[in-house]
Amino acid sequence: MVKKWSLKGIFFTLSAICLLTFSTVTRAQSEKTIHNGIYAGQIDLSGMTEAQASAAVEKFITQLSQVEITLLAAEGNQVVVTAGELGLYWANPDLVSAAAQLGTHGNIIERYKLLKDLEHENKIYPILLAFDLQTINDILIKECAKYDVAAEDAYLVRENGQFQVMGGQAGYKLDVETSIDRINDHLTDGWDYQPCVIELDIAVDEPRGSAEELSVVQDILGTCTTSFTSSNRDRSANVTNGCRLVDGITLYPGEEFSAYNTVAPFTEKNGYYMAGSYMNGKVVDSLGGGICQVSTTLYNAVLEAELEVTERHNHSMIVSYVNPSADAAIAESSGKDFRFVNNLDYPIYIEGYIQNKHITFNIYGKETRGAGYKVRYESEILEVINPPSDTIYADASQPIGYVSAIEGAHIGYKAKLWKIVTQDGVEISRTQVNSSSYKMVPRSVTVGTATDNPQAYEEIMAAIGTGSIDHVKNVIALLTSPLPETPQ
Repeated sequence: MVKKWSLKGIFFTLSAICLLTFSTVTRAQSEKTIHNGIYAGQIDLSGMTEAQASAAVEKFITQLSQVEITLLAAEGNQVVVTAGELGLYWANPDLVSAAAQLGTHGNIIERYKLLKDLEHENKIYPILLAFDLQTINDILIKECAKYDVAAEDAYLVRENGQFQVMGGQAGYKLDVETSIDRINDHLTDGWDYQPCVIELDIAVDEPRGSAEELSVVQDILGTCTTSFTSSNRDRSANVTNGCRLVDGITLYPGEEFSAYNTVAPFTEKNGYYMAGSYMNGKVVDSLGGGICQVSTTLYNAVLEAELEVTERHNHSMIVSYVNPSADAAIAESSGKDFRFVNNLDYPIYIEGYIQNKHITFNIYGKETRGAGYKVRYESEILEVINPPSDTIYADASQPIGYVSAIEGAHIGYKAKLWKIVTQDGVEISRTQVNSSSYKMVPRSVTVGTATDNPQAYEEIMAAIGTGSIDHVKNVIALLTSPLPETPQ
């Protein structure tokens, strides 16, 4: 006879099984170890405590940190780093706590079912990797960007009256932001933990200019010549050197030219000599004295070409080689520069040369101004300020008779520069270009006043008080002339 199981019997049987399972769970929980069949990635955590499991994963991360990653920079240059050097760290350490808690929550039936499932299928917690993006950024800039290659723009060379197009080569530049994403995505999404090669995002930096674009540069848009025939050898050398540094520059549309950046530094190594320049109302010798004649000559050629002047300063005192307000000073000490922008639609070329102690600049480009269009510039003097008298400095350390070299006078001016445009000989516009103010500086000299003769001292001081260098020199001649012999 088949014995029938009552519902009550079945319940008691299941309860016994669950109690047995529960006792196993309770024992595992009391020992605080992770159940069998639980993994962190490929690491079997079965029977480990939380501390042991964390240590196992940390060991894995440490080993992973030594894996080499090859970064491909510009032109195939390889930068080999380790995953650790890219800032590798374990992003989800809480998985250990989750693994340890698995099978310890819920009622007896639920925990029993979970443990039975683990007997047939492992529970795998993925190990999430992360990288410090700032660390990646720093490595890219320091180790990879150094292989960038700057584009070489095409440029013009003028020889024997003919232009030749030179240069023109593409460059390569690392895109740091997108390369960070490439590295991070590659190593956090499906990486097999093996050494690998990651190609960085290298942008092609196209050069400016082409033979076709530069071929239109044929016309003289502006020209200016100034003379330095009265200059001494060293000042002439400085003007010649500055002209050499400016000659041959190709300027593309929108590009700005800085006279100071082009001709500096003012050192012997860069070809400069000591020569006269303006400083605090006096003429003093300085390296590069005379360089302002280079920037001034170029300024006037730029004005004729109607390029956009973005910075211009007049000299502190008037210069002799151009009209008032037609000068453009540059000075390191006062931060003066002459700058202009090629505001045309085509490239321009700056030609500079020296001939018979005359400096010339030509601005070449494509002439788009119509026939009959002319531009000229006029200087308007608003005020002339003549020195009222000489300035004479008394020097008690020098004897009567001492006279220093005379510093020449400089007449002061206030002036404006006007741009006049005509079409077929008829004036169509008159625009003020700039205004300038030049210091008045009187003639000056230093004379000695030291003497043991009180009368002579009074006479020299009285002469100084007249404010006339010529009178002082006459008095000195009388005071220092030998006494006439007494007749016998």
